[in-house]
This record gives sequence, structure tokens and C-alpha cells, in this order.
Amino acid sequence: MPPTSQRHVVCLGDSLTRGQVSADFIKMLATRHVGSTVMFTNAGANGDLAYNALQRLDSVVDLRPDAVPVLIGTNDANASLSEKNVQMMTRMKKLPTRPTIEWFRENLTAIVDRLCAETSARVALLSLPVLGEELGSPSVQRSADYSAVIKEIATARNVTYLALHERQVAYLTAMATTPGIRYRDGRLLSASAATQHFVLRRSFDSISHRRGLQLTTDLIHQNTRGATLIADLIEQFLQQADDTTQACPAKPIGN
Repeated sequence: MPPTSQRHVVCLGDSLTRGQVSADFIKMLATRHVGSTVMFTNAGANGDLAYNALQRLDSVVDLRPDAVPVLIGTNDANASLSEKNVQMMTRMKKLPTRPTIEWFRENLTAIVDRLCAETSARVALLSLPVLGEELGSPSVQRSADYSAVIKEIATARNVTYLALHERQVAYLTAMATTPGIRYRDGRLLSASAATQHFVLRRSFDSISHRRGLQLTTDLIHQNTRGATLIADLIEQFLQQADDTTQACPAKPIGN
């Protein structure tokens, strides 16, 4: 599609995409494209696993998107880290089965297959942001494991892979700092960050700074720096899409 044509970009994901309890990377992208022919639609839903995103995919298909960046799986990975998280996610999101990495693979593959079969959109899969900021920790490794599945699906289904996890790990490696807090299960850190933001009116970046964190407010949701890394990758994908007429191009970006 020529760059002068109207383009509709639908961003599919969870709370990281929704941008209410996380810095809003879609707003960043929209600001960059003010006055352009690109229109952004936010298809993020708080707490969604890949299964939940698949259940509401009709609404995305109906929008007839030209491009669909997909950032989903953080809640799948987080659920797998403890029995407490499994029970919480199963109850909150009405899951029909225990969330596992293979179930994630099945649901994300189905999302890609439907998008490629039922739309003419160029599809991009982002690997997951880090879970926690302590490199080498079980939570960061779990986000790496799920990101590896995302990369496998992108390769198998010939869609673009956006290497977010790799960029965030590289950033934390370069900073070489010890995070102020370690990953913990449950919702306490997220609930506390939400209270600080919505009640005390603190910015996401202020919350991060107070907690000694680089990319997140609560080891899951993004501050401005983390969200900018996401926006930058999607921006590169959209620029790449301007140069090709093929849907679902397999061109890794960011690693």
C-alpha cells in the first residue's frame, strides 16, 4: 500500500497496550503521526492472556486493519510463575484450562492464522518485555521462554518479529544496576502503583524512580522508557510496511 494511502493500525494486546496502568505507547505513536495518513486503534484489554485476545478477535478483523502489531503473553508468562498467579488469572479471566506455555503457543498461533486469513493486514509479533528487572532471575527467564515461542510462531507463520525482549535485556545489561525491588507474585505491587498514579497523581516515571526501577513501575507495567522501546519497534515495522506490498512479511526487527 503506498504511504500516501490511509492506513489503519490496530494494536492488539493486554494492559501494556491498553495504556491505563502502563505508559501509553499507542499515544506516543499517534503523536508521532499527527497530520499523517496513519490512524491507530487501541485493542488492548487489561489482564488478557492470548486466549482472551483470541476470543475478541472478531472485533479486530471487523476493523479491516492494514497493520496489526500484537503484544500479548505477559499475563500468560506471569501466570506460570506461581500457583497463586494461576488461580488469580483463572478466576479473573475465566480461563477454561490451566495456562501453560503450550496453551499460549496454541492461542497465539490461532490469532496469527486468523489475522492472516481474514484480513489483508501486515502482522507483527512483539516478544515480551522483561518480567522483573533482575537479569538471570526466574521471572526474566520465563519472559524469555515465552518470547522464544513468539519468535518461533513468527518464523513459522511468516510474520514480522519485533525483538522487544532482546532490546530490554540489552538496555538493562548496559545500565548494570541492581533493581530496587525483586519480582513477587500476586497483585500488590501493581495495585500500589495504580494507587500512586490515580490517587496520589504520581507519574509512572516517578513511581519507577522511587522503586529503583529502569523500565517498569511494578516489574510488569511500563514507564515512559519501556513504552518508548515498544513504540520505536512498532514505528520501524510501520516504516518497513511502507516499502512492501506483501502481507505478513518475515523480517525480524530489533535484534
